[in-house]
Amino acid sequence: MANPRLRALTWWRKWAKRDWAIVAVGFTIILFALTLHFDSRNPATSSTFDLHSTDDLVPLTLLHRAKATGAFCLDGSLPGYHFHKGFGSGSNNWLLHIEGGGWCNSIKTCNNRKGTALGSSNYMERLVPFSGILSRHPSQNPDFYNWNMVKIRYCDGASLAGHPESEFKNGTELFFRGQLIWEAIMNELLSLGLSNAKQALLSGCSAGGLATLIHCDDFRNHLPKDATVKCLADAGFFLDEPDVLGNYTMRAFYHDVVELQCIFPQEIIKNVRTHLFIVNPAYDFWQIQNILVPVDSDPYGYWSSCRLNIQKCNSTQIETLQGFRGSLVNALSKFQKNKEGGMYINSCFIHCQTWMDDTWHSTNSPRVNNKTIAESVGDWYFNRKVSKQIDCPYPCNPTCCNMDFTRSL
Repeated sequence: MANPRLRALTWWRKWAKRDWAIVAVGFTIILFALTLHFDSRNPATSSTFDLHSTDDLVPLTLLHRAKATGAFCLDGSLPGYHFHKGFGSGSNNWLLHIEGGGWCNSIKTCNNRKGTALGSSNYMERLVPFSGILSRHPSQNPDFYNWNMVKIRYCDGASLAGHPESEFKNGTELFFRGQLIWEAIMNELLSLGLSNAKQALLSGCSAGGLATLIHCDDFRNHLPKDATVKCLADAGFFLDEPDVLGNYTMRAFYHDVVELQCIFPQEIIKNVRTHLFIVNPAYDFWQIQNILVPVDSDPYGYWSSCRLNIQKCNSTQIETLQGFRGSLVNALSKFQKNKEGGMYINSCFIHCQTWMDDTWHSTNSPRVNNKTIAESVGDWYFNRKVSKQIDCPYPCNPTCCNMDFTRSL
């Protein structure tokens, strides 16, 4: 049965359509496999991200039973996940993390996407390192290191929310089966022990953060009533704001995703009943580059340096960015009053932060009120203390890991 929460999605806006195919095909590569450098004002973070700081390579498992339910990636291949079994006191606890990777909004972009790991398991890495929130090392992941860990691969192009009834029957070989993928993965994990979970956390980054919001209550409903079940959305709170020319470009893009894959956007965060934690940078580079200043909104290149490196913004541009930050804080004002919710809004120029050791929990990690993201999430999950961290405006936080894309040009 279709998840009723799918009819209560969220916000959003688009990359200029001529650029979206590039994003849909290589979103993961563009975000983090480029040479990623930090703001030189923080010497501790002046080197590149250590994306492979652990030796924990975890194999890909394909969902062979998914054939029976038709739960296929965009190209018709089997979906997959990576699983590392818990141990000791974490043997009955589970942490699921949904991979991010943008969306496709047309037959063309979905066709492009199906030739990548974001649309086909044929291109997925067979071994991936587990780091950040998935790390097996207590020094890097003090609260969750010994839990059962699952990385869910993302291959439907619509935040695991696509429906087969929207597929085209004119010879186009595309499978919009995100909801079926979610159900198939849940059924498999339940059979592996998730059904007996004592504690569980569903998390996700970017498009995976949206998937977390979509499926959060359904995740809760699958688990024992006496289990502690919560959700964490990392860089998945996308603003419905006009760009610098006053156009709502992401709104138009997301409308196309809805029309193509039969999902229904509304402000889902207002409808999630399960306890929820929001991690979001106030100056999310993906949102700045695609919502506030998409390429088509800057024909003369006034923003060309600023949108790639916040340090290169002039005072007028910084004022615009502060307005964007204010919109985020304002959009979260009602959620901030939720006694069961938690949040970590730092003033960094970055995107996802939970899946890397450097930004999750290390000596170089960003801090707000002297707390790393991992410490704040742990305080919230285990009810140690209220955890609602909102950073001061840029450039007040010297611990930020700010991206500098100009160094990779």
